[in-house]
Amino acid sequence: MKTLGIILIVAGIAMIIIRGFSVQTEKKVIDAGPIQVNRKENKWIGWPTYAGAVVAVIGVVIVTTGKGKSS
Repeated sequence: MKTLGIILIVAGIAMIIIRGFSVQTEKKVIDAGPIQVNRKENKWIGWPTYAGAVVAVIGVVIVTTGKGKSS
């Protein structure tokens, strides 16, 4: 469980720093037999800043309350 908590903390911090990313898609405008016209569009995929904070807090809770394996 500690590993999951650490992963969530790192992911949460990354979500706070990087607020989203852009993806380029290609859309057909005209398809008339041998003639095709395509248009490239950039779409933004983002998330609110508080989502990263929530993920990081959940990770901290898991790390602090999780029962680790004692050797």
